[in-house]
Amino acid sequence: MTATEDIATVARQLAVLTQTVEEMAGQLEEVRERAESERERTDIQQERIDLAARELSDVSERLQAAATALRESI
Repeated sequence: MTATEDIATVARQLAVLTQTVEEMAGQLEEVRERAESERERTDIQQERIDLAARELSDVSERLQAAATALRESI
């Protein structure tokens, strides 16, 4: 193999490598975007869970108060 052929071979390999790296960068960006979206959904779900827990606690307190009042009235 001549030096020119060696250079051409390396140039082709470099072109393939560059294309592969660009594809991988695109895939990585897609994964990052999906992870960010999932994190946002998780945050929203956690907010809903926290709100439901507070509401449940409030209902429990009201039920306890009603049960106490009922016992006292009997």
